Amino acid sequence: MKHILAAIVTVLALGAMFMVYQSDREVNKLEEIQKMIAKTQIKVKLDTGTQPVTQEAPVEKMSNADIEKEQAKKKKELDEKLQALKNKAGNVAAFSVSPLYKQKCSSCHGVNGEGIIGPKLVGLSAETVHQDLTDFKSGKRKNYVMYGLLSKMNESQMQALADEIGSFEQKLKEQ
Repeated sequence: MKHILAAIVTVLALGAMFMVYQSDREVNKLEEIQKMIAKTQIKVKLDTGTQPVTQEAPVEKMSNADIEKEQAKKKKELDEKLQALKNKAGNVAAFSVSPLYKQKCSSCHGVNGEGIIGPKLVGLSAETVHQDLTDFKSGKRKNYVMYGLLSKMNESQMQALADEIGSFEQKLKEQ
């Protein structure tokens, strides 16, 4: 009788150890996915410090007002260039996409749904995409990245994304 109890306790302990191991693997997968997402984020640094002004006239003859005007002009040029880069970030391929798609989807699925880390979205219908998004958000389909991205989205945002992704194939044909 003692041996049977010892065997049962041993089996239960091994089962518990296996469950802890499995959950630890899931946590490690989530950390790896978060690292991959962090690597794909684009960070643009803007140097707003004073820059030397090159002018034909000697610097001593420039008034403070002229210097400030020149600096404001340079800052405005840099701001315009930065804005152009931001606008171009999601539109470098065949067609433009919404800011919501750029923010939530493009880092894994590509700027036009061609698939990078995540699967290819081109060719999927809006209904299929909406059902998939709903399943990921509810937990019916397990994907921690998708769940995290969708957890704070409302139904209208999910429908807008589904409609947009469903139109990708047609947009590619029009190109």
